[in-house]
Amino acid sequence: MNAIRHILVATDFSELTDSVVDQAVELAKQVHASITLVHCYEPPVDPSPESNCSNVASPVEAAAEDQLELIQRRHESPDVQIATVVRMGNASDEVNTVADERRADLIVVGRRGRRGLVHALRGGTAERILRAATRPVYVVRGTPARSEG
Repeated sequence: MNAIRHILVATDFSELTDSVVDQAVELAKQVHASITLVHCYEPPVDPSPESNCSNVASPVEAAAEDQLELIQRRHESPDVQIATVVRMGNASDEVNTVADERRADLIVVGRRGRRGLVHALRGGTAERILRAATRPVYVVRGTPARSEG
């Protein structure tokens, strides 16, 4: 494996976020890498004919940017540079696009350990990112959540 110089950390603002970012920051310190935190959100659906996606998406994107900035400040370290990116679209596609754009050497994601029919049929976001990835993915596993469906 090549040297890790840039780590992309995908977050959905779940209860695992701090643990995932903590582990990524510790790794970045050890290998002298930088980090990009990325959050992807699905396009909001507004059925009214007079709305357009950008009007609805703007507040969602602004809120996501604010959340990422809070996470960035909480995990600040003089040893690790942390940048943030918010993208609208499918998480597995967008995470990999940002990884390509930022030339990330590693993607770090959290996995909540969900179970149930919906998860079995669709797979979780972490699994979809892992399947689509063109670079190594480090999965931080959380405690299993309640069964869904």
